[in-house]
Amino acid sequence: MTVWRAPGRINLVGEHTDYNDGFVLPFALEVGCTASVSTVSAGSDAWTVRSVQQPDPVVVRRSGLAGADLEVVPEWSRYVLGALWLLTDRGVDVPPLQVEVDSDVPSGAGLSSSAALVCSVARAVDDHLGLGLDDDALFALTRDVENDAVGAPTGGMDQLVSLRGEAGHALFCDMRSHDTRSVPLDLAGNGLTVLVADTRAPHRHSDGEYGARRRGCEEAARRLGVAALRDVTADDLDAALGGLDDDELRRYVRHVVTEDDRVLSVVRLLDEGRLADIGPLLTASHRSMRDDFRITVPEVDTAVDALLEAGALGARMTGGGFGGCVIGLVPERSVDAASDAVRRAFADAGFGEPDLFTAEPSQGAHPVAGRG
Repeated sequence: MTVWRAPGRINLVGEHTDYNDGFVLPFALEVGCTASVSTVSAGSDAWTVRSVQQPDPVVVRRSGLAGADLEVVPEWSRYVLGALWLLTDRGVDVPPLQVEVDSDVPSGAGLSSSAALVCSVARAVDDHLGLGLDDDALFALTRDVENDAVGAPTGGMDQLVSLRGEAGHALFCDMRSHDTRSVPLDLAGNGLTVLVADTRAPHRHSDGEYGARRRGCEEAARRLGVAALRDVTADDLDAALGGLDDDELRRYVRHVVTEDDRVLSVVRLLDEGRLADIGPLLTASHRSMRDDFRITVPEVDTAVDALLEAGALGARMTGGGFGGCVIGLVPERSVDAASDAVRRAFADAGFGEPDLFTAEPSQGAHPVAGRG
């Protein structure tokens, strides 16, 4: 048996910039998914997938498996079977296997439970079969599973940080080249905490609104004559906005261009050891998502406002939007008060109780005990 664990993630800043070939700055979480892979006894021609969180296993025959067959299996299992299918489609002889997964990433919270799932499976299968896939090949496989096998049009940030994250650091990702660099994120050394408020508002990347934003960005890039919105710099922004006659596309462009600039500014501040100074940039990111990209919902706006009023240095929604989690950069001494403020604000607004917890930048995908 081969066992690997891969984490979920928090995106510190850089939302909807990944599929625009831009910049993002996520970090890996302690919560994640563990995948255990073992070879099935001779005589079987099936892949068996089990999840501790699901009541029933999914069993499919290797022979004749095609992408269309993935449409009829439960969605959670497509992240596993999709990896096996794509490896097979690319010429790898994947034998009959049993794959069991166990995740403690809250589903639907915008913490990338799906990337944790597919990355843990890909690393475990690669190790178990001795494929020797390098970092780039593993990234391509896991991204393609989400895009092609599952049909979620994500840009690849989640998979990069789940595979390459480093404890005590955020991961600066150039989503055009897929080059990454660890950036110091010493929260405890600065007396700060990332407080996460899971609003419990539903969050699904495969819903139509996410895809609509992506298509809008691609259309704006086409009209501006650039390969992607990453090619529009902050200095070019006014001219670019003047070249568009669609208000919605102008808003998308303004968000992406200013968000890329915010990521670069946050990275520079972290490199200089000025962690506390990133707070206003986090808040500006949220306002851009709320006013220009229009991907927030009342629950996340309420959480951001409550955190800021309780003394957070900055706060923003994290993830693809339309629900999910909010993060606040909060002094350690203020964590309890900030948590109480969010709970009170939710109660006053008639929302369900949020789940609040702190997050530390943690290790990316790694083997764990239980190998045999």
